[in-house]
Amino acid sequence: MTEQLKREELIKKWLDNNLNTEEEKAFEQLDDYNELIIMDTALKDFKAPEFSIDKTYLTLKPNLKPKKSKPLLKPLLQIAALLAIGFSIYYYTSNLNTEIETPIARQISIELPDLSIVNLNANSSLSFNDSNWSDNRVVNLQGEAFFKVAKGQIFDVITRDGMVSVLGTQFNVKQREAYFEVTCYEGLVNVTYNSKQLKLKPGSTFRLIDGKVLVNKQENIIQPHWLGGESSFNSIPLKHVIAEFENQYDIKIDIADIDTSRLFTGSFTHNNLDLALKSVTIPLNLNYSKLGKSILLKRE
Repeated sequence: MTEQLKREELIKKWLDNNLNTEEEKAFEQLDDYNELIIMDTALKDFKAPEFSIDKTYLTLKPNLKPKKSKPLLKPLLQIAALLAIGFSIYYYTSNLNTEIETPIARQISIELPDLSIVNLNANSSLSFNDSNWSDNRVVNLQGEAFFKVAKGQIFDVITRDGMVSVLGTQFNVKQREAYFEVTCYEGLVNVTYNSKQLKLKPGSTFRLIDGKVLVNKQENIIQPHWLGGESSFNSIPLKHVIAEFENQYDIKIDIADIDTSRLFTGSFTHNNLDLALKSVTIPLNLNYSKLGKSILLKRE
């Protein structure tokens, strides 16, 4: 089999979701693998009309050129991916009929139509299509939430930084400014980010902070600390700790001459402001002063 025929056969089998282990490894070595995965990720978030794999392949075949023609294929795939992403965003945002928001310093528990439970952390929002839930278990999340998903078809959590897909499991998703974190507590979680995919087993945590993957480690806990009334951090830049502090307390934290890229390991409570401030400032040798609803952090 020539290289071109082998390549076409791999792409056709990929479209049909019919690659074996050896073929999957060969497919991952294709020059346009990343572009194909981007398109696949964008398209998987919505149900398309039924179609024939053979007809689809015949339609795409004229554009599936060998390696020397890659400049033509790549723009076509990029355009297709952009159109797919645009359609999926329009589809979901135009069909969301339920939206729930939590204010600063407040958490709520939500029961979804399939009896899945979502605990929504402070200053967060969750939206989903209630009327079409049985066909599309999809939620949009901004902020942080802990999910206990009832068994059933694929359950997707879409955030600005990535997507989480599961069947029935327990996991936590946090998406704040330049901060994306997923922790699996039960079952198996699939995380999609930057056209890459990663599977998390129970106890595993994935963090993407300021554009960098910082941690992928084991944690021996059964639920996130914030459900117990405290925020916990492990080598996290101080600016993200401060941002979470402001989510849990109705205050504004001002920074004098502090390096907020410093890493913080520790926790703070959600129900005692002074104790929480001491928990953050003492380990970092910082001082603080209060003025109304403002806190000034400064070096000792």
